[in-house]
Amino acid sequence: MSRSRRRLAAYCAVASVALSGCVSFAEQPPPQSWTTQPPLTPETAPNDNGGGNGPSGGGGRGGGGGGGRPQQSTVPPPQGCKDFHDSVIGTCMDTIDAVAPFPNSDPPAGLVAERRSGRVMQVRAGQDPTPVTRLTVDAATDGGLTGLTLSPTYGEDQLVYAYITTATDNRLVRFAAGDSPKPILTGIPRGQTGNRGALTLDRTGALLLATGDAGNPALAADPKSLAGKLLRITVQGKAAPDNPDPSSSVIAAGLHTPGGLCVGTDGRPWVTDRTPDKDAIFRVDPGKPLGNPAWSWPDKPGVAGCVVAPTLLMVATSTAGNMQNLPLNPDGVVTGKPTVSLDAPPDNYGRLGGMGVLNAGIALAGTVNKNGGQPVSSDDRAVLIAINPALGGAQKD
Repeated sequence: MSRSRRRLAAYCAVASVALSGCVSFAEQPPPQSWTTQPPLTPETAPNDNGGGNGPSGGGGRGGGGGGGRPQQSTVPPPQGCKDFHDSVIGTCMDTIDAVAPFPNSDPPAGLVAERRSGRVMQVRAGQDPTPVTRLTVDAATDGGLTGLTLSPTYGEDQLVYAYITTATDNRLVRFAAGDSPKPILTGIPRGQTGNRGALTLDRTGALLLATGDAGNPALAADPKSLAGKLLRITVQGKAAPDNPDPSSSVIAAGLHTPGGLCVGTDGRPWVTDRTPDKDAIFRVDPGKPLGNPAWSWPDKPGVAGCVVAPTLLMVATSTAGNMQNLPLNPDGVVTGKPTVSLDAPPDNYGRLGGMGVLNAGIALAGTVNKNGGQPVSSDDRAVLIAINPALGGAQKD
């Protein structure tokens, strides 16, 4: 085993052992292939003890940001598809706007989605990415393949859900490796803009789907339209029976161009959104108006994937190319300005896209440097980032 792989395994083991008593995912053996994946449970938010010893330490290449991992003073530049950063587990892909980690996998593993090509790849530390499927998508606008999540019973059915843009609509599909995708929810409006979406599971196993407004804010306000909404649905694409209105899949309205979804320890969703005048993140109270954002960014850094812990909300950015770390109080309220990590060499990966929880201390994220950034030879990459609540206490006004 190489030095970097030994170090990576050690970091993951430390995070897993230190936090295993505080998460609901059962410990599982590592996934060996697409056909032998471990049983999985719906995504659970990080816990109060989460994060200081995972890869990147919240700070990327050199472990900056207070993560507690050994410092790498320098990281050699990549050689073709070989990346020397310990936390990179997949290279030479394209525009990874959605990820679906395999919870508690060891070595770390998961699925990543290329927005423009429609490819879904399996990544695993120590191995080259392997193709799973290619979905037919239309990425001529800001859409394409922008949402990805595992079935809540993935260990049994090995099904994956994806949010895609086609030539005629935006839609939710379901697929298994080697099979044609099955439409689950179709006819979501498509426009010249506002086609991006985000997809995850809540803590009950229901699907959460954030849709764009197709470039028409009036659709986001229209209760008869699925555009610009946060939907909570069953795996059959129907309204979840315990929604505030059991006859409706809509639990929030008024989104423009959502970039990420994450679920807090209280079960409430958070959604990032890009509006014409600012970027924002909303804490959703299902069935109630979206209201004012929990935080907004007038400089529009391109908010993308997110992870929420009891004392910290982490938001990846796909334009600024950094991590925005917002402190939270025990009630889940943002208490101050964000601190920034992964923002300068050697502690950055460039532009970040999708992000999801891999275990209580580590997130899996994808880069989108090939979409307007400054890609290196190993881009785009799947990377491991520590979920570090300690950053929430570092905020000063």
